[in-house]
Amino acid sequence: MSFDMNQHTAKLLLNEPFFAALSRRVEKTSTKSIPTAGVRVNERGFFEMYYNPDFFEGLTDKQRAGVLKHEFYHLVFEHCTTRLPEKGMSKLWNIATDLAINSFLMDELPEQGCFPGKGKFKDFPRELSSEEYFKLLQDMQEEEEARGEGQGEGGSGQGSDGDGDPSLEDFDSFDDHSQWGENPVDPDALKKAQERLKNAVKDAVKEASQQGSWGSVSSQCKKDILDSITSKVDWRKVLRYFIKTSQASNKRSTVKRINRRFPYIHAGRRTERVANIAISIDQSGSVSDAMLSAFYAELDKLASLASFTVIPFDDEVFEDKVFLWKKGEKRQRERVLCGGTNFDAPTKYVNKHGFDGHIILTDMYAPKPVASKCQRMWMTDKSGASQPMFKTNERVIAIEC
Repeated sequence: MSFDMNQHTAKLLLNEPFFAALSRRVEKTSTKSIPTAGVRVNERGFFEMYYNPDFFEGLTDKQRAGVLKHEFYHLVFEHCTTRLPEKGMSKLWNIATDLAINSFLMDELPEQGCFPGKGKFKDFPRELSSEEYFKLLQDMQEEEEARGEGQGEGGSGQGSDGDGDPSLEDFDSFDDHSQWGENPVDPDALKKAQERLKNAVKDAVKEASQQGSWGSVSSQCKKDILDSITSKVDWRKVLRYFIKTSQASNKRSTVKRINRRFPYIHAGRRTERVANIAISIDQSGSVSDAMLSAFYAELDKLASLASFTVIPFDDEVFEDKVFLWKKGEKRQRERVLCGGTNFDAPTKYVNKHGFDGHIILTDMYAPKPVASKCQRMWMTDKSGASQPMFKTNERVIAIEC
């Protein structure tokens, strides 16, 4: 008889009131189409955990509970809803999210999991954020490329590092992330899922508090979870996160780092990551001076992470008005245009010039634009965030001055 998750969940999470309450809001589906387990938002806007019964049959109860908690952490920290990997970043971002979660589940998961401080990631400290692990993984990937790992003979095939661990190119985590963003969920269903998640987390927090125990949830995780349901979204943190995940890897030769594959023959490479961000500003009068001032003040703090190109627009973009923003820029309050609003204009300009990320400051009152070739985020006021003219699954954040 194959393993039935619904029959075992209560037993596995007997001493985990937070996860037990959360589990009741998650549909569970048995399938042999994947080797292990995973979570996703399904087409109806409900959270679903899918699992291979043969995989769970071979685990101990402790490992089964660990896998359940691992998958539920992905939900709690929005890895399959709002914090989706950008195009080309999926591999490293998936490993980074697992490293962040597994910091709290070090002895509870199957050996094929990725753990900070162990194996390939033995030099990674524990309890960093997904973003911090992502940066460490980018550096590791650069080192592997410099050594020719992951290329094999003649530049192709599987590779491994000096300790026999697989290269990042060939590294696989134990759970399945393939459903994250691969088949975009209808925006209405996704919005409902996000609301359901917040309510589910609130109920789980309430139940854990009533029982006087959060089980194995660490104090740091508890704080992060409470912040997620009690605090307003900090648009400054969201902006910083957006820029960090937009950073491009720009390689240049340098004699300061030895090429480990061909020492003293070829120069080494040092990676500089500076995101090239487009900032399109709606000139229709909908963006207040206070909002602009708050936004630009935050850019001052992020100058080391990115270069910012300001694109004033109304129903078109006038290229002679576009400028490269510099720290302390004084032109921030000028109104250089004053027509209607058409989001196609700045989007087509950004698509043409190949930026790493696109931020649009607006009141959201115009039709939905064409698709963006880079990740795009909308920054607006409270009214624009709560009642946009069009539906989107892109991030929409209110700037509170």
